[in-house]
Amino acid sequence: MAPMAGITSLPYRSLCREFGAKFAFAEMICLNAIIYNNPATKEMLSQDKHDSPVGFQALTAVEEDIPRALDMIPYFKYDILDFNAACPQRKVTSKGRGAALMQEPDKLAGLLKACVAYSKVPVTVKLRLGWDNARYAVDLAKMCEDCGVKAVFLHGRTRSQGYHGTVHYEAMAKVKKALTVPMIASGDIFNGPLAKKMFDETGCDGLLVARGAMGNPWLIKEIEEHLKHVVVLPRPAGHEVARVMHKHLKMYVDFFGEQDGVNQFHKFFAWYSRGFHGVRPLRDKGMRVRGYDNFKKLIDDFEAVVV
Repeated sequence: MAPMAGITSLPYRSLCREFGAKFAFAEMICLNAIIYNNPATKEMLSQDKHDSPVGFQALTAVEEDIPRALDMIPYFKYDILDFNAACPQRKVTSKGRGAALMQEPDKLAGLLKACVAYSKVPVTVKLRLGWDNARYAVDLAKMCEDCGVKAVFLHGRTRSQGYHGTVHYEAMAKVKKALTVPMIASGDIFNGPLAKKMFDETGCDGLLVARGAMGNPWLIKEIEEHLKHVVVLPRPAGHEVARVMHKHLKMYVDFFGEQDGVNQFHKFFAWYSRGFHGVRPLRDKGMRVRGYDNFKKLIDDFEAVVV
């Protein structure tokens, strides 16, 4: 399970583990926020005894931030330190972070070497194929390997594509062929057949599921079944979707409190309910509903419509 801002909180990671996720990342963390004791950042790094194995993904463009920030989070027990050089968001790249570092390979190399030198756990890197083309994707990935990373997480688009356009499987396959460390692939893994296509066309060593699991934790099982038996599982029935929504909502209210939990669940209701016939009025209401009891009633109404 990939790190996703505002999504891969502790309760969502726990839910996905119940559905078969073998590994989950916490949300991407700006190291500067740790250094300045941002309270929201500490909440993002909450854990329980079942939250393992888990990854910590770091975002920074300053080498000195790495040892300073990592020393400040002894309470978060992570198994992998992943360095983000892939985030395409302008608010990130405008500060020289995330995907912007692909344009400064020497700087990226220094940051990765600092991570490797200081980290007590294996260091990985998250990359895209490039800034606006994949011309130097192999060179960049090999440079990261030479810096000591133990795996490369590769999204199959450039930064300029964002999350639009097609995934470039051929370019990803060239990166995989050039590396000796594992390459974990991401991009458009929305169902079992697309997961198999990623393996078949890139030769990747594993998959990093992201947007496909938004409102669809069943995706993990769907992928496993398709890879093992080449079957396509049917979409979960409405009553099953409602059951999981009730569970997910309660987990969010228990963790974040009623107001914040309900507010954060608005987007999940939209994702869970998409594609069902006759639920448009409920989806509109789902973006405005307030209160735990009112949201439970809305989920019940959804179930009554779709069953």
